[in-house]
Amino acid sequence: MNSDNSTTAAPRAQPSLPAVAEWKAAIAPYTSPSTGRAVLQLLDTLGPLVALWYLMSVVAPISLWLAIPLAALAGALLVRIFIIFHDCGHGSFFRSQLANEVIGFVCGMLTFSPFYAWRWEHAQHHATAGQLDRRGTGDVWTMTVQEYLESSRWKRFAYRLARNPLVLFLVAPFYVFVIRQRVASPRMNPRERRSVWWMNLAIAGMVVGMSLWLGFVPYLVLQLVSIGVAGAGGVWLFYVQHQFEDAYWERGENWDFTAAALQGSSFYELPAVLRWLSGNIGYHHIHHLSPRVPNYNLQRCHRSARMFKDVESIGFWRSLRSMRLHLWDEGHRRLVSFRHTRKSRRTQGGGGDENPR
Repeated sequence: MNSDNSTTAAPRAQPSLPAVAEWKAAIAPYTSPSTGRAVLQLLDTLGPLVALWYLMSVVAPISLWLAIPLAALAGALLVRIFIIFHDCGHGSFFRSQLANEVIGFVCGMLTFSPFYAWRWEHAQHHATAGQLDRRGTGDVWTMTVQEYLESSRWKRFAYRLARNPLVLFLVAPFYVFVIRQRVASPRMNPRERRSVWWMNLAIAGMVVGMSLWLGFVPYLVLQLVSIGVAGAGGVWLFYVQHQFEDAYWERGENWDFTAAALQGSSFYELPAVLRWLSGNIGYHHIHHLSPRVPNYNLQRCHRSARMFKDVESIGFWRSLRSMRLHLWDEGHRRLVSFRHTRKSRRTQGGGGDENPR
């Protein structure tokens, strides 16, 4: 259902897409996992995390306030650990499936994420990314302009609340990682449901062990800070990967896999430190073309072919502006703001009572 009510701007022209055989040939050399690179990444990620928690155990008895910055750094490392977990879920981190499952479970415990259950939901995200008719699983709630205008006041309020930055990047991550992922979905098969129960047991054991070591209250405070930083950073990265002005959404047979990857998944250019902490996930267009490319190969893959250099990048400051965009305008194929939608509707004589922010 297209909307002509939100903006008068014409859609921006998108670059031509490479043929499927072309991009598959360009990606193929980078889909083979490297045991050496994987082990090195585990060492340079888990090693600093262990060191930070040891420092917290030394500092916290002196002053919990002095330990909180260390917990924040540990949270930043958890983002990188989640990317390792993510790659294990795709079976791309190690050559061995057993190694992927074992390391995936350990990283899942550290990030409060059940391995098989998360893998099941994330697979649906990859299968439906950019498809307007299949929204709702493993993605950020996104309404079209027309859907929003035709919704009840209550649903519009709920949608605006869900897209509020404080809710999206602070409340939602805590709810997802600490609460929602403790409960199995009835749609899961037995293996996914069991993975939730086993992960809950593992997390309980971790909490008991860490509390005996640090004390329950200090551990609780430091763990909440750590998971809060990690959750906010992780959700922010996921948001930027698919929520930008010239993203890609289509219905039915008009949907195209290559377009959804190269036009609907961002190339998020970050400084070297943030690129390291985020496990190169800013090269998300490559990841959606082939989840079999491990994170340590994404940058090299992107640089290997001209077709990827033509993908428009999103810098840090532009990514911040994406927080003002909330609704997909089907008529003009772009994300627009609540305010823009209201002004455009009034200009065209449609009135407006949605009270956008």
